[in-house]
Amino acid sequence: MRIIAGEYKGRQLQPVPGKSTRPTTDKVKEAVFQILGPFFDKGICLDLFAGSGSLGLEALSRGMTAGVFVDKHPKAIHTIHENVKLLKLEEQTEVFRAEAFRALQAASKRHLQFNLIFLDPPYGKVSYEKLLEQISDLQLLKKNGIIYCEHGTSETLPEEKGSFLMTKQAEYGGTTGITIYKGT
Repeated sequence: MRIIAGEYKGRQLQPVPGKSTRPTTDKVKEAVFQILGPFFDKGICLDLFAGSGSLGLEALSRGMTAGVFVDKHPKAIHTIHENVKLLKLEEQTEVFRAEAFRALQAASKRHLQFNLIFLDPPYGKVSYEKLLEQISDLQLLKKNGIIYCEHGTSETLPEEKGSFLMTKQAEYGGTTGITIYKGT
């Protein structure tokens, strides 16, 4: 697992030990960032269900100025801290051990809004519709912001949810689906 492009291109990242997380493959990550950016001119990203932090760290490497990383598993939080330290990004990141819906509430209380939100929960375990609804209701996405959803290919996501419109849907490797929404 590595950073694909940008300032930290080629730097290796630590995976979360054990089998509790499913890292986004380099192939999928490269394809996704070609759609999302591929580079950014500042902004703040939220990596919910962050695992190793790979997606958010890739966004920082490609020009995001700050990132918030959330996961509920202690091993994931430890790994995110290690990867942030490895890239010397402590000043640009915040890492929280929390359940996703509580983390969204906490972000709202802090009046945070994000340019880019990554949603990559364990496949089939979390309702994307409820996540998208809460993000919309709490107004956590900036105007024209992007939400990236990674899911199993058997999951069908709505074309429109709250203030978000689907802009892209694709499958990779027969098991991974991605859906991208843009805020209106």
